[in-house]
Amino acid sequence: MRVVTGGVSHESSTFTTVATDWQSYTDWFYLRGEEMLNKFRGTNTPIGGFIDGAETHGFELIPTVLAEAHPSGPTPRDIFDAILEEMLNRIAEAGSIDGVLLELHGSMVVGDLEGPDGIDDPEGHILAAIRQAVGPEIPILAQLDIHSNVSPQMVDAADILIGRETYPEIDMAERSRECADVLMSIVNDGKRPTMALHQIPMIWGIHQVTAHPPMREAIDELHRIEAQPRVICGSIATCYYLADVPNMGASVYIVTDNDQALAQAYADQLGTWIFDRREMWHGAAPTTCEALKIAEADGKFPVIFADRNDNTGGGSPGDSTGMLQCFIEAGLQNACVLYIVDPEAIAQCQRAGMGATLTLDVGAKSTPAQGQPIRMTAEVIALSDGDFRYGGPMLAGLNSTMGPSAYIKQDGVHVLLVTQREQPFDTAFSRTLGLEPRQMRYIGVKSSAHFRAGFESWAGAIHVVSEPSVHTLSDLTFKRLGRKLYPLDNI
Repeated sequence: MRVVTGGVSHESSTFTTVATDWQSYTDWFYLRGEEMLNKFRGTNTPIGGFIDGAETHGFELIPTVLAEAHPSGPTPRDIFDAILEEMLNRIAEAGSIDGVLLELHGSMVVGDLEGPDGIDDPEGHILAAIRQAVGPEIPILAQLDIHSNVSPQMVDAADILIGRETYPEIDMAERSRECADVLMSIVNDGKRPTMALHQIPMIWGIHQVTAHPPMREAIDELHRIEAQPRVICGSIATCYYLADVPNMGASVYIVTDNDQALAQAYADQLGTWIFDRREMWHGAAPTTCEALKIAEADGKFPVIFADRNDNTGGGSPGDSTGMLQCFIEAGLQNACVLYIVDPEAIAQCQRAGMGATLTLDVGAKSTPAQGQPIRMTAEVIALSDGDFRYGGPMLAGLNSTMGPSAYIKQDGVHVLLVTQREQPFDTAFSRTLGLEPRQMRYIGVKSSAHFRAGFESWAGAIHVVSEPSVHTLSDLTFKRLGRKLYPLDNI
């Protein structure tokens, strides 16, 4: 049995100032053929899970191309076309195949949506192109991010879509193994998947962490439906609200064995259950300084402040300064900020050298929407090329880099400056510079929830905060939505 695999994965914000280009992909992942298998074997990643599935079931996995860029602005059309053309060529070169396993994100945007080159549903475009290439009989399965904007075209073109059901997304390999399991049930057991979509008129809010109520209840309800007769699998997509496209919004998609009406009934049932509880998924986020007062009164340390607006994992620049300003003005001791993207300040630190004390302006270099640079007189504690290996559980075993980096300290405030935009999934990178976050009393992270995978088990308290950023929801103007969405609209 021969199965091709590959992927095109990008979370595209139509509001960020961070542009996407070829380097965005080559700096992250642009891998061909065996490079894919060598890079991801034994890792908690989607491709790593496909590899595990192939080894478990004994089928040949034929790698094509994996193109993945860190979240940023829309991918230019010429880049997208080149990636898709290479993937289709490699699928054709594979010869006779029995299935397709894909890693897609579900919230990609391509080109200028105001012009003729724009594509507001690239995943649907990719799946339709692959379907045309392999024909109607070859099963196509794709793993999606939990933050997907799922379209009817995606559902029509694929046999099976399986979304991650944890946030933080620690089940990437597990969901890919599920894809492999389902593929085998189609090929060997004669399963005939019928998939149905229910688009919920809602943007999912701040309450998405699947280990805690109320989100835990939504996952439990999903599992209840998955346990019903003739249901193969099901998923909840909480949406990626930073893409101004017609299919933006939460959704549910359910797959049954040869019963389209049943699949639609269960999708509608779960979608209605979620929408009826729409207020449960939303909540307000205080500023860092407001949350600091609450944390001091509660006395649960170490306390983590998570700036959801400047989450680089959502496409933000990563250099907002509201959190850093609060820490400095409060005169905190044993406080750290992970991370601030600032290559200019890092270059100053490199010129000064380890052990030097210098005055420099930190952060807010990308756009005034990110705040104002903070003047610091700081000691350079450590310098690094940024190379490290994730400890997990998210991305466990994957080698990565933050690019040239610097660890600086002013009084009791410790700051890690990085070149590459990335959120702290765990403490592995910090420790390469000699900073142990567990020894801090106050920890600021630029992340919505993924940091929880490596931090929550030892945190005394966690506060999600909101600081000025290009992604402050109240400042965003949507022009291309295909429907009214709660809470943007009073429905």
